[in-house]
Amino acid sequence: MQQVITADRGLALCLDGASDSTSTTCLAVSRLGSIRTTAATFTLWVQLRGRAWVESKEGRFRLRAGDWIAFDKDSHPTVQADRSALCVGVSLDGGSLQSLAELTDATLYPGRSQLSRSDLRIALRLWRRAALQSGSASARPLLLHLAAMQRDFVEQEQRCPGRSRSRRRQVFGRMQRARLYLEGNSDRVVRISELAQLTNFSSWYVSKTFQSLYDESPQALSARLRLERASDLLRDTSMMIGEVAAASGFDNCCSFARAFRARFGVSASRYRDQTTNPPDSAKPRNVTRKAMAFTQT
Repeated sequence: MQQVITADRGLALCLDGASDSTSTTCLAVSRLGSIRTTAATFTLWVQLRGRAWVESKEGRFRLRAGDWIAFDKDSHPTVQADRSALCVGVSLDGGSLQSLAELTDATLYPGRSQLSRSDLRIALRLWRRAALQSGSASARPLLLHLAAMQRDFVEQEQRCPGRSRSRRRQVFGRMQRARLYLEGNSDRVVRISELAQLTNFSSWYVSKTFQSLYDESPQALSARLRLERASDLLRDTSMMIGEVAAASGFDNCCSFARAFRARFGVSASRYRDQTTNPPDSAKPRNVTRKAMAFTQT
């Protein structure tokens, strides 16, 4: 049986390098449980039900059913499930990643995306099998499925600069982490120097390579993510528009209003009126404000 770590019903656990661990460790958090990873392992999480909040070196994230997110070895994420959530994951050491490369000539990268319902069911079935069986071979089908989840990254990896495949993979992995950092810090303006420090590349190299890979500059992606965060806050919370602007990294309401209209074609107040749960007025109704530190998408 693979090592399985489960945090359920409010239990908070820590996965560290001092504990006895196998090359592949199956993880699960549910019903207000949480797991903090301090070991130097690559981790990948799949949200099966409800919502979860993640805090890592790259920032804060919110997972909805069908989302997956992957972190590099020194990201040390903490995954917190809500009261009805189920989120499963795997922790992989260098040996597991090497065996995956030998099987498929592929590797896993940091990043996040969504799964279809069929892929979600397959992921759960393979995770259960890996958790119940023993031996490294039992985890191989799960690892192959995880690699297939990232198949869209292959074309981008091939566009990375570098003479060798190992160099291109290294560059792409760092660029993926920079992109994840932008997504995890959509509540503020991120400086290029921060991405340069994270990737250990120069600011010029980060900007040039990021643009060539994603057809969007880091600054443009940061602005778009901040506006998408603002739209989520307008739709899902009773925060006033000025509060939404501040929570999305805008210095004043005027700059926020211009940017929001340019992005969505309507004003922020009009956008809120068109959503399913608009507030009756600028004053909050008799509900608790939902604004939290982990409101990122």
